[in-house]
Amino acid sequence: MESYSLKEALFKGLAPDGSLFMPESIPALDEAFMRNIQNYSLAEIAFTVLKPYVDADIEDKVLRQIVEEAFNFDIPLKKIDENLFVLELFHGPTQAFKDVGARFLSRLLGYFNRNEKRKLMVLTATSGDTGGAVAHGFHKVPGIEVVVLYPNGKVSPYQEYQITSPGDNVHAIAVDGSFDDCQRLVKDAFRDDELRSLVYMTSANSINIGRLLPQMVYYFYAYAQLKNEGFDKAPVLTVPSGNFGNITAAMLAHKMGLPIGRFVAATNANDVVPRFMNSGVYEPHETIVTLANAMDVGDPSNFPRMYDLYNNSLDKLKGDLVSVSVADNQIKEAIKTTYKRFNYLMDPHTAAAYTAARDLYSEGDIALFVSTAHPFKFGEIIDDIIPGGLKEAGYTIDFPKLDGRTRKPMKPEYANLKEEIKNLA
Repeated sequence: MESYSLKEALFKGLAPDGSLFMPESIPALDEAFMRNIQNYSLAEIAFTVLKPYVDADIEDKVLRQIVEEAFNFDIPLKKIDENLFVLELFHGPTQAFKDVGARFLSRLLGYFNRNEKRKLMVLTATSGDTGGAVAHGFHKVPGIEVVVLYPNGKVSPYQEYQITSPGDNVHAIAVDGSFDDCQRLVKDAFRDDELRSLVYMTSANSINIGRLLPQMVYYFYAYAQLKNEGFDKAPVLTVPSGNFGNITAAMLAHKMGLPIGRFVAATNANDVVPRFMNSGVYEPHETIVTLANAMDVGDPSNFPRMYDLYNNSLDKLKGDLVSVSVADNQIKEAIKTTYKRFNYLMDPHTAAAYTAARDLYSEGDIALFVSTAHPFKFGEIIDDIIPGGLKEAGYTIDFPKLDGRTRKPMKPEYANLKEEIKNLA
């Protein structure tokens, strides 16, 4: 098996054969660190967790600066009910969990690209939140051009605003198709030797190992906060899952020594992994449009990584993972009842995770579910379910309407994307 440096893996995004990069080995964290993790800050935890993966390429002082800039917002753990906690990942600049990975990756790429003469092209597909996080994380980074593909009409107005508003070196392209069409175009570009001879080309979604690794950090931080609450027991972790990058990062953290009782992957109607867990047959399908649009993925890119962590053994995977599909009507009901019962407002993806966590809860469990996006990002959906709920909860954000500033959508044909990239090279 061929090995690559961190810089090569970051710049390539995908391996030459189209597969995903994985660490050659997964380091175990020092037991003393885990015993005392509640005494460390978020940035200190980030430094300790990420250092083994970058030690050969980045000096400690550079890594400390990167993590202090990338992890400079709160990631609070909140108690919802007895033994039920939510980890809020939406307090970054674009109000989504992907701010963490995008900010870390942009700084890594900026560091490695500082002496390069050839332009670096960051090409990414988004089903919603990745696009905004990447657009803002890479905005005005010297020497880097960013192209974000998103499915036309299938992201929320606020998500589209965040994707299209930065400008400058960030080029947003709406595609007449699904997220899977966008992702296919990105993969086609990565396999194009002609384009690769013109520019360095990489991705900033969870295909890129540099986006995935920092996502481990907030799971360690969640455990630190649980310990501060007086809980030492390994929690049951429920993650809303579309491309399965977020839960793969949690599994990597677990392999490093993070105590997790079991994993629950909550999907929407796009239930490739729940069906695989039941049948042992992996069958991608056409994307189904749901209320939780960032999880509308018919062929999760990170599934091979997740499966690899368990030696491609379904039996071993089943030992740690349960995966369930949550329907739109269940998401609506969860948003409504959780707000009424706990005065806690959730976006649709968080509601899917809450539903799975609630339904699979066993007495004595410490249940931890992940909130991946600010409720306002799905304001139209929430206002339809709870009229006036966003305003009442203080979850409103003012932003200018697009007013026709977006460009004409692109047909999902690779020749169109290739021409766009060549014009930017």
